[in-house]
Amino acid sequence: MSNWILLTVLGALSIAAGILALINPFPASIAAAQITAWAFLILGVIQVFEAFSAESWGGKLWTLLLGAVAFIVGVNLLANPLAGVISLTLLLGMMFFISGLFKFIVGLKIHKSEFKYAVIISGLISLAIGLMILSNFPASAATSLGILLGIELISNGVSAVALGLSRKAGGVAHEA
Repeated sequence: MSNWILLTVLGALSIAAGILALINPFPASIAAAQITAWAFLILGVIQVFEAFSAESWGGKLWTLLLGAVAFIVGVNLLANPLAGVISLTLLLGMMFFISGLFKFIVGLKIHKSEFKYAVIISGLISLAIGLMILSNFPASAATSLGILLGIELISNGVSAVALGLSRKAGGVAHEA
């Protein structure tokens, strides 16, 4: 199977998974929390092992401490995924809000550029998403992560399909 076929098939699967996530946002939110939990667990283990290669005791201690915290966060998210969904949604809402505010302010400071309004609009969109999540919190926790996961899966799928078809047409070279 050539590379373009693999990309196209993976893209189609990602689109299908994204549609399923949008149809069932609560289970997708739980899945997003579980994925995050495993990421924290793996990161924690890697950081703990990395701590032993740090040269200074201060470096060892901080790396070990951060690894332990990441591991504990992962265990807690796995043990109680509903609480994880709530805390991740709160974090996500704050991230969108702060990111949007920052982009909006930066956009207002841009002078003499045709991209000024793109930055301002992007900031306003992020601000609006953050406000929507936070204004309906904690009820928004049931669906926010799942909806965003679905959108991301669809976006990645469309990109993979486009890249695969572009490779088939000879428009994108595969470089190692």
